[in-house]
Amino acid sequence: MHLSVTPEAAMFREEVRGFIRENLPAEMVEHGGGVFSSNKAHIKYWQRALYEKGWGAPGWPVEYGGAGWSATQKYIFDEEMHVAGAPRALPYGTSMVGPVIYTFGSDAQKRRHLPGILSGDVWWCQGYSEPGAGSDLAAVKMAAVRDGDFYVVNGQKAWTSFAHMSDWIFCLVRTGGGGTKPQEGISFLLLDLKTPGIEVRPVISIDGEHHLNETFYTDVRVPVENRVGEEGMGWTYAKFLLQHERTAIAGVTASRLALERLRAVVSVPLDGGVALIKDAAFRRKLSEIAIKLRGLEYTDLRGLCDLEAGRPVGAETSMLKIYGSEVQQGLQELALEAAGYYGAQFGAPAREYLFGRAASIYGGTNEIQRGVIAKGVLGL
Repeated sequence: MHLSVTPEAAMFREEVRGFIRENLPAEMVEHGGGVFSSNKAHIKYWQRALYEKGWGAPGWPVEYGGAGWSATQKYIFDEEMHVAGAPRALPYGTSMVGPVIYTFGSDAQKRRHLPGILSGDVWWCQGYSEPGAGSDLAAVKMAAVRDGDFYVVNGQKAWTSFAHMSDWIFCLVRTGGGGTKPQEGISFLLLDLKTPGIEVRPVISIDGEHHLNETFYTDVRVPVENRVGEEGMGWTYAKFLLQHERTAIAGVTASRLALERLRAVVSVPLDGGVALIKDAAFRRKLSEIAIKLRGLEYTDLRGLCDLEAGRPVGAETSMLKIYGSEVQQGLQELALEAAGYYGAQFGAPAREYLFGRAASIYGGTNEIQRGVIAKGVLGL
């Protein structure tokens, strides 16, 4: 690993910190270290501020409104945003469908959709999973049948995060079949959620929050011009999108902040005058998580070095997803243990712990990720 902190990188970090100090209202600072915010007003305000600064989409090419930053600059920016507690925009626009559109979409699609994604005025959600197609996305059944200049879409999507707050959804749909592989015959379609025939139903998760939904599609007429790229090539675009998703899913900074908060809490003496950190068993569990987090951080930095050297990011990113979710869950378990009865009944540790059970499922289950590593890295 060849990573050095140059004077230019240090200056850039100070520039980011200065922008945050000057533009982020104290009432919008989000404590708790979550990866993404669910406060739409806060997200829209902050995305607009970043957009006006030219930082609306750090990872995009300059020609499409991106910042033109190096991989190191993007890493620094992301880290400082987490540390400051700035509202974290949902990834479905800038990190997922945006790159698909500017890479594979038509000129008309770029003109129509990219400006709204950049400014935060148009919100997107992801329509991948179905009741019978979770991590096995090749099993999607939602059908899009060609009818002249339209597709007639029928089917269902499951676990559609923030669909109730979104304007558009990008979906994997089945436009053909009969191939030798289930990945064939899948297309990538953009749907306006205001289109007649679309119904969004809430799913309340185990933490008591509403961020998940089921979405149903009954004879929904979608213009063919809303298909990204070629018909039947959706699997290629989906893999491209997931690669973008998983390179940001390690959550190193969020976990590091959670570890620091936990250490501070368990260092406070209890009623008996002894802090929990003095307990050898608890201290050992905390140390094991800290070691695992350090390993995750250096694995993430090795990936950063690859990006800076122009080497492609491959299936190795699945390791970041596996260990990132395991570290997150381990910290949540220890936070709940430290909070004890009151935290379990009333506190944020319980909510974070409950929803955190899904971390090893969403974004592709850890079992699926191990299969990706076995095939793509080990050649099995």
